[in-house]
Amino acid sequence: MYPVFPKIMWVLLAVCAVLTLVGYYKFVWFMSVGYGLAVWGIGLTLIIAFRSNITAPTVVMCVIMMLYGLRLALFLLLRELKNKSYKKRVDRIVKESTGEKKIPIFVSIAVWIYVAFEYVFQTSAVTYRLVNGDKGGTVAWIAIVIMALGVAIESLADKQKSDAKAKNPNRFCDTGLYKIVRCPNYFGELTFWFGVTISGIGAVKGAQWIIVIIGWLLILYVMLSGAKRLEKRQNKNYGDDPEYQAYYKKTPAIFPFVPLYSLEKINWIK
Repeated sequence: MYPVFPKIMWVLLAVCAVLTLVGYYKFVWFMSVGYGLAVWGIGLTLIIAFRSNITAPTVVMCVIMMLYGLRLALFLLLRELKNKSYKKRVDRIVKESTGEKKIPIFVSIAVWIYVAFEYVFQTSAVTYRLVNGDKGGTVAWIAIVIMALGVAIESLADKQKSDAKAKNPNRFCDTGLYKIVRCPNYFGELTFWFGVTISGIGAVKGAQWIIVIIGWLLILYVMLSGAKRLEKRQNKNYGDDPEYQAYYKKTPAIFPFVPLYSLEKINWIK
């Protein structure tokens, strides 16, 4: 029998719970800074826990996860600390979503527990590789390439948008990767997690795939939801700009070359 929730996952859950405590300082950090730190912590914990029998491909996967998580956490943290206009915008969005009320402690606890499980689920394919007897193979290296590509796309997209906003903070970004897709950073993130998911092919067994697929569906929904919220804000901010309207109507929302131009009217995405 292959365990669906082995002991190491409880350890990873504890690691995520500790690293996402930053969300109690600022609620949105459960899903941003804490998210990055949790992925970093999972990668590090897996290397340490399985150091005696981990293969080179899985070491590389864990290192990429660590780099992905740490880069994301630092980028989000520095952007908020250095960019006052961004911080004000984030604070305004949080106030609008909560009705300017203080978030009840039971809500914070529920979200804290939820995100810890989500991050464990998202990384579960790599965890199961190690639990079931780590093996290399062609699929492992294909997954590594996809993961690395996802990190590169997201990192480049974040830099391009930061550079564009530094030059003209009042204009939407349509340069670089943003010429191809409106949310290339979200696409990069989905690419990364797709690589993590397919790394389980040949290693994940039976009902373990339920956890892996749930993890993939959760991050897919989070990215679609984030893209929809961004689309609403941009339509509000730039809706009267003919240039933006032309860009909006011809540039896919999140998947390059897929003619999905608007998420706002998709009701099941909140």
